[in-house]
Amino acid sequence: MARNRRDAAAAFVVLGLLPPAHAQDFDSEVRPILERSCVGCHGPRKQESLLRLDGRRVLAGGMSGEVLVPGRSRESLLVQHLTGAARPRMPFEKPPLDAAEIARIAAWIDAGAQGLEEPAPEAKPTHWAYVKPVRPQPPAVRDAAWVRSPIDAFVLARLEREGISPSPEASRETLVRRLSLDLVGLPPTLEEVDAFLNDAGPGAYAALVDRLLASPRYGERWARPWLDLARYADTNGYEKDQRRTAWKYRDWVIGALNRDLSFRDFTIQQLAGDMLDGAGFDERIATGFHRNSQLNQEGGIDVEEQRFETLVDRVATTGSVWLGSTIACAQCHNHKFDPFPQKDYYRVMAFFDNGVYRVHGQGEEVVDRWIVEPELELATEEQAREREALRREADELRFEVKSRDLEADIAAFAREISGPPPAFTTLRPLRATAASGAALQILEDGSLLASGKLEDKDSYTVTVRASLPGITAFRLEALPDSSLPQGGPGRASSGVYVVTSLSVSEAGRALPLARGAADVNEKGRHAALLLDAHAATGWGVTADAEAGRAHAAIVTPKRPLAAAAGPRTLTFTLQFEAAWPYTRSSLGRFRLSATSGPRPFAGLPVPDDVRPALEAPAAERSAEQKQALVAWFRPMAPALDAARDRIRAIDGELDLMNVVTALVMQERPGFERPSTLFRQKGSFTSPGERVYAALPAVLGVLPDEQPPNRLGLARWLVSDDNPLTARVAVNRFWETLFGHGLVATVEDFGSQGERPSHPELVDWLAVEFMEKGWSQKAILREIVSSATYRQGSAASATLRERDPDNRLLARGARYRVEAEAVRDVALSAAGLLSPKLGGPSVYPPQPDGVWNVPYSQQMKWETSSGEDARRRSLYTFIRRSSPYPSLASFDAPSREQCAPKRVRTNTPLQALTTLNDPVFVAAARALAERMAREGGPSLAERIGYGYRVCTARRPAGADLEALVALHAREAARLGAGAAAEEAALASVASVLLNLDATLTRE
Repeated sequence: MARNRRDAAAAFVVLGLLPPAHAQDFDSEVRPILERSCVGCHGPRKQESLLRLDGRRVLAGGMSGEVLVPGRSRESLLVQHLTGAARPRMPFEKPPLDAAEIARIAAWIDAGAQGLEEPAPEAKPTHWAYVKPVRPQPPAVRDAAWVRSPIDAFVLARLEREGISPSPEASRETLVRRLSLDLVGLPPTLEEVDAFLNDAGPGAYAALVDRLLASPRYGERWARPWLDLARYADTNGYEKDQRRTAWKYRDWVIGALNRDLSFRDFTIQQLAGDMLDGAGFDERIATGFHRNSQLNQEGGIDVEEQRFETLVDRVATTGSVWLGSTIACAQCHNHKFDPFPQKDYYRVMAFFDNGVYRVHGQGEEVVDRWIVEPELELATEEQAREREALRREADELRFEVKSRDLEADIAAFAREISGPPPAFTTLRPLRATAASGAALQILEDGSLLASGKLEDKDSYTVTVRASLPGITAFRLEALPDSSLPQGGPGRASSGVYVVTSLSVSEAGRALPLARGAADVNEKGRHAALLLDAHAATGWGVTADAEAGRAHAAIVTPKRPLAAAAGPRTLTFTLQFEAAWPYTRSSLGRFRLSATSGPRPFAGLPVPDDVRPALEAPAAERSAEQKQALVAWFRPMAPALDAARDRIRAIDGELDLMNVVTALVMQERPGFERPSTLFRQKGSFTSPGERVYAALPAVLGVLPDEQPPNRLGLARWLVSDDNPLTARVAVNRFWETLFGHGLVATVEDFGSQGERPSHPELVDWLAVEFMEKGWSQKAILREIVSSATYRQGSAASATLRERDPDNRLLARGARYRVEAEAVRDVALSAAGLLSPKLGGPSVYPPQPDGVWNVPYSQQMKWETSSGEDARRRSLYTFIRRSSPYPSLASFDAPSREQCAPKRVRTNTPLQALTTLNDPVFVAAARALAERMAREGGPSLAERIGYGYRVCTARRPAGADLEALVALHAREAARLGAGAAAEEAALASVASVLLNLDATLTRE
């Protein structure tokens, strides 16, 4: 029906039965429509039917001849195809244009189709967003009494042109709730509602606005949309998605908003606070904005390519947040629609490609690498002293482990392994299980053969009976088998395997292991690494040439196990947690054994590349032989065991200190202009010429007094000469308050974005914002004080039909509150919400199993207790690969990328969440208790009280009757007694928390 009505309306425009559009300017009114809807098929990239509709090329026509006849829109093929009067209807196989858009095109043609002259190359840009805003004069209106702010004059002038009247002012109950939700993100208390209702003075509304703007809750509420832009999260992202400590940045944003830090300083400190003179902790913490990029820690990545992807994210985010620009589209080629050449993209990237970073490797041998950027430690003085002492000690020990002369130790070990090998007794398994569910079959020789399910990660638990008089060492044999890929010993398709750790326990008590050695020790896969705490290291073979061959590793307990009175029961745990490309590399066939011999390493096979060095006299070894011998022996050198043990202990002490850190940016020292490499077609693997930091040409050049670095860029972004930043910012404020921006495409002010519904108002707000010192509170006060904002949201069927999205602003905005507010409103109404401000992220209740994702063995959701379980949703721990379920249900983004705008959906899952999620069930019970405690003696009074707590208004008679009847049905269903009455009231409370009036801002 709606589509048919739109088709008919478009045809009426052409027939002259609807009033034509007033504007007839090509650049501002017509070009944006053509570029958004037509140029994709009829533009520079392709020309269906030989027709181009970009710029003056419209006049050239196509295969069907001329497409427009100036002065005669009805005869113009362009209009005929847009309305469907000529077939096929255009845009082809896409939704038709709105009647108003067709009307503008038709009016422009009827006025002579002027404005098709192409500007000279050196001319200034004509697209409205790239022209510096100038404060327009508020227009004259007929109903001047309605105007409370210049904002209203712009809105009312448009309404009067359209023949529409604004809506009456909303009720005072609606206004106090709307303001509270908009400015502090929480519903008002009943005391606050009553105070406003009882204040009949002319300054009551202004006083309410000022009180809310001064509330510490204001910073929490307005931090939410900014954290979407900043892609703030508590984990690194990508598959591994490990924890990061970033909450200090979130708290900095809240504090900056609460003290109304000017948007100018708010910007400069986040982009370049570390470069300011005298930068302190606050300014450096602010630079966490661009440290919120994801960090790839997967095995096998090219670290420099990952850093390039980080820079790509920073360019795209900067363009979207401050310029409302899709400059990211120019990474691979010149922008197809906006004036951003590809080279300009890399000039902007150069601003960010001058930061300090290093490459980090994990474990004693480097296995996985990733980019590490600076962290700011925020330790107390006592913590700083203790931390420095421990780090100094650990550094000295690591130097010892790395550099100690081991010639004598090697000679001793050579003698130790030169004798006859000790007898190892097979430890026959009593039982064996695999965490993956794979089958572990016990074979006749006491070995175990795995089959069945194969997961990326796994662990085997094997319980054995040992009858030896004492035990000096254990042996793990990796055995080939014809049933395994390539003959094994591993289950990987290539037959390889990686055991990341081996542990032994007796009667539930872990047996400390001291040394490890093996017949084969690949780089980063020494048997000694079976005993460390790193999941990324271990022992195994990853060379295809080793497939089908047996290998063995020997480990010794710190103290030999004394003889027991009888057989002893031991439990072995083998972990297989290697990262890609060695996932699914668990052992296929293996055997466990033990010895009581005094020299357990005797007879240990030596790798072929080490044997010549070991057998040669020390004085005759070449430098290469010495290097190979030391590299093989150092990880298992017993002389270094004490140092390694102390290093592990120090690492544990440092972790327990729990010193708060913040992710920060830091510029490389030097005076060279920042630069980066141009990338052909945007590919990291195709570097080109070096380009130097500069603004996109269409936006001008940096002033001479500004340095060509991040600081200069930040200052320019918030300079009065930048045509975009102020417009983009005020449009985002408007979108938050009204549900739609004056520019609906808040992320795109370019030619493919939507033109402002009220262009002069956008410019007036932008100039007002700048002239008021870039004060966010000042511009918000101006907006919420306007008559436009204070309108009621009720709308006639005619108005809803004519302006379904309220783009003309003829009524107040009505929409569901944001995801975080859905939960916060429920907790607030129930009297459960904690007022605690700031601090580390918390773990409120969430369903079991949500974090059963890769690498969850190292990350557990440990539900917070006490008030931390009832904090505002803003403080909930955000794991990018597994977002908090109730927030995700209500459209909160995963924060993997900058999110300038949230979608707003309406799905059954949302109702299931608010009815059944444990947080909302607990809130309903607490609200019922509050209703019984505070509502009054009668049931009707209690239900009416709960209704008012949730909606800020009293229930209508029919609503109250329905809720009382619901209570009666529930009480009858649940049986007689006080418990049934309480449960029935909780059911009513659940309904109250799920009312449309509770979940929307009206």
